[in-house]
Formats: sequence, C-alpha cells, structure tokens
Amino acid sequence: MTETLSRPRSRRTNVLPLRTLWADTLTVFWGDWLDLRVRIPQVAASGLVSPLIYILAFGLGLGSAIDQVATPPAGDNYLEFILPGMVALSSMVISFGGTTFSICGDRLFTKTFEEMLLYPVHPLALHLGKMLAGIVRGMLTAGSVILVAVLFTGRFWSFLNPLFLFLVALNCAVFAGLGVIVGLNVKSLESVGLFNNFLIVPMSFLGGTFFDPSTLPLALKVIVFLLPLTYTTLGLRAAAYQPLAEFPWYAIPILLVVAIVLAWIGANQFSHQQD
Repeated sequence: MTETLSRPRSRRTNVLPLRTLWADTLTVFWGDWLDLRVRIPQVAASGLVSPLIYILAFGLGLGSAIDQVATPPAGDNYLEFILPGMVALSSMVISFGGTTFSICGDRLFTKTFEEMLLYPVHPLALHLGKMLAGIVRGMLTAGSVILVAVLFTGRFWSFLNPLFLFLVALNCAVFAGLGVIVGLNVKSLESVGLFNNFLIVPMSFLGGTFFDPSTLPLALKVIVFLLPLTYTTLGLRAAAYQPLAEFPWYAIPILLVVAIVLAWIGANQFSHQQD
C-alpha cells in the first residue's frame, strides 16, 4: 500500500512551473477551505481569549504600574507596547495548532489522509496547500486581535498598514509550516501537547512579546533571537509605531528563509510519507 502511495508522487518531484505548482497548491487548500469556511467565526475567536487575558492582566493591570516608572521603547504606554506582540502570539498559536490538529485528525481519526497522498500533485504543493490553510486560520484570529488593538488605542493605520499585515502573514506561514511538519510526524494527540508545552508556550513568553529583547543579558539575548517569533514581534512593533527608517528590515528575510526551509522539509516529508 505504501509503495502504491509513493509512486505517483515520485515522478513529480522534479521542478514544476510556478503556475502548475500554484494550481496544485490551491487544489490542496480548497479541501481545507470547504471545512474552514463554515467555522470562520469560531476560528476567528478561538485565539482571542489568551491575548485578551494578557491585555487585561499585563497591559492594563501591570502596565499602569510600569508606566509610572518607565517609558516603553515603542508606543505611548505599556499596553500599546505589548499589543503587536499579542497579534504575533495569537497568529502563531492558531497557525501552528490549527494546522497540526487538522493533519492529525486526518491521519489518526478520520483516516482520510491516505486519500490526500494519492493526489496527483507535487509534494511541495501538498505542504503549501496545508500551510496556506494555516495562514488563513492565523490571519482570521490575528484580525480579531487587531480589531481589539484598534479599539484600545484608536490607531487604525498602525495595525492595518501593508507592512504590518505582511509580517503577520509571514509569521503565520512560518508556524503553519512548522505545524504541517509536526502533524506529519506525531503519533498521538499527546505528542502534540508536548510540542505545544515545550515549544509554543515558552516561545509565547520569550519571543519579545512582553519585553524589549535588546535589554537582555547576552546569553539570554542569543536564545531569544534564535526564536522566529522574536523577529515578528520586533517587526510588528516597529511597523505599528516607528518610522520606516527605524524598521528592522532584517526580520523579513529571516522569516522568509525560515518559511522556505520549513517548506523544503515539509515537501520532503510528504514525498516519503507512508501513512
């Protein structure tokens, strides 16, 4: 059975024209979109609870005390400082979690994953299609947090400018790509919990969402700047509050490289998947 599944794809692992690759990607994405479109309100709201708690507890609670003794490096107060991080955090959690559980559900419960492996499409298109669905999930949730941020600050253009939205989409691509790889490799939902507890949760707090990474000691700074979420948070904060001359342009190529590497790994995983 596994040989049958792998043969149709092995003949299509050569470089494909971008037009064909894009068409194949949309074919894979469409299967997820048919399920996703009936749950748009649920998806948009699913990642809103944690950011709202952080905003109320840290931004309004702790933030009022911090504002009396310090001035944040970006934004007028601590609440404004953490809001871009909340957008990055929510898009990360939903892009990763939604993609991982979607693939796990198909592999471990509904047993429909083998049907997708029979699609006559390039393995890279399989990865990109699943990743695109994860990006849509993340953007829907990020949109909810952005709406909250606009309501709290009144800064419409700060959170809806093209550079800000582009960085959010890049962040979704990175963590949806990671979610595809994790979803293809885990053996149970308990394993997903381990990845979430030891990767996503620590990154939520160490990715610069609540503090300025440049103020850390060198040893901690090295760790923090190994996390892709750090570059998203720094970029979103600069895109929201700072002039373009001060924008950390290095964040974009770093996130792009990470997304491309994950896409290569994911395509390779799909080409050898034997579920």
